[in-house]
Amino acid sequence: MNGGFHSNINQLVANIAASYRDHPINAAIDPSLLPNRNRIIEVIGLMRELLFPGYFGRQNIQDTTLEYHIGDLLIQMHEKLYDQISKVLRFANGHDDPALLDSIADKTEHIITQFLSRVPQIRQIMTTDIQATFEGDPSASNTSEIIFSYPGLFAVGIYRMAHELHKLAVPLIPRMMVEYAHSVTGIDIHAAAQIGHSFFIDHGTGVVIGETTVIGNRVKIYHGVTLGALSTRGGQALHGVKRHPTLQDDVTVYSGASILGGDTVIEKGVVIGSNVFISKSVPEGARVTVKNPELIIRGRAPQEFKQELIFDWVI
Repeated sequence: MNGGFHSNINQLVANIAASYRDHPINAAIDPSLLPNRNRIIEVIGLMRELLFPGYFGRQNIQDTTLEYHIGDLLIQMHEKLYDQISKVLRFANGHDDPALLDSIADKTEHIITQFLSRVPQIRQIMTTDIQATFEGDPSASNTSEIIFSYPGLFAVGIYRMAHELHKLAVPLIPRMMVEYAHSVTGIDIHAAAQIGHSFFIDHGTGVVIGETTVIGNRVKIYHGVTLGALSTRGGQALHGVKRHPTLQDDVTVYSGASILGGDTVIEKGVVIGSNVFISKSVPEGARVTVKNPELIIRGRAPQEFKQELIFDWVI
């Protein structure tokens, strides 16, 4: 096997190592300070177990052992969160300055305490998401089915965790969490988006909710919906600028619709039909649809079917 892998491994190693030195991704950062994606996913699993006791992780939890179970989960979460949050805080400083270690340790503890103290609030708002999903989907047999299997609830739940960490100014980790949900469900919700209670994403694949999106209460959206920016050609100059739309309370957006622009406001009670493209505000209570194109059937269809077919979109 002359000329094979084993005879060339030393040269391969040398070439790859040289590429690291010649083209470092971020020379100012110690790689040991990078967060670990697998640990972040483990935190998500523990958080879901904390939010939905008995559904994930340990089952057969008794009332007499409930506090022990909660305490055990909190201890595990603290350990994993402390390791990852302290890393990203040091990462954000660009170096491992010994003078900052004590302040970072204190800040990490404060963040974890604040985050875990918000678990009851996260559970409360997710209860409204579950109920909205059950009421909005006639195919749902019960709320347990939704908790176990609905991708919309999975993505929204991880968003709600990540959003709390984002509000606590934790770098990197919130984005890693929502991108994990994106990779699993096809639903892309930025951790910085603001979303009210009783939020329902039906089916979900292809949904995009941008960073500066604001969504009110009791909003329902379907698969393929984009709540995006009109243009990102400004790049980093647009950082922090309101680029994404606002959806007020009780809005419904059907599949394939695109609503773009930071000045675009979809007012209360609006219904947006499938495949609509919107870049201007819509007044309260309106219904927006696209005029259906002419449908032509070719081939050996019976004569009675060779006609223009116009389908009305039904709400």
